[in-house]
Amino acid sequence: MEELDLSAIEPILDKYCGQEDALITVLQELQEIYGYLPEPALQRLSRRFNVSMSRIYSVATFYAQFYLSRRGKNVVRVCRGTACHVRGGKDVLSAVESCLGICDGQTTPDYRYTLETVACLGACAMGPVVVVSGKYFGKMTPNKTEALLKTI
Repeated sequence: MEELDLSAIEPILDKYCGQEDALITVLQELQEIYGYLPEPALQRLSRRFNVSMSRIYSVATFYAQFYLSRRGKNVVRVCRGTACHVRGGKDVLSAVESCLGICDGQTTPDYRYTLETVACLGACAMGPVVVVSGKYFGKMTPNKTEALLKTI
């Protein structure tokens, strides 16, 4: 496991030091650097801001925008909303799981992919929908999904 470089967070901690109401903003900026909130960075934040780790974790786990574990380079989101479901979304999800070898909420061991299911992606007319790193792919089938994942 590679060592985490904490030097990049020092300007953020300096910028907000003493601002008790800036915790969410600091967490957002830390996550922007690493893609998640690594524990050593949170420990440094705790010491610098004199905020308990339990307080930091309570905020970080309350909001869905924060991640406490490293995520894949490519985040694959599969819609499980009604419109996608009735058009075969369950089979599309099964294809993703089979192709990547992971389930919802997991990351591949090589950190290339993270799989998430989403209640609705708001693209019902395109269903079933898969989003890969922010790009939408509609009218997916298991075969189209497997072909897509092989091109990434």
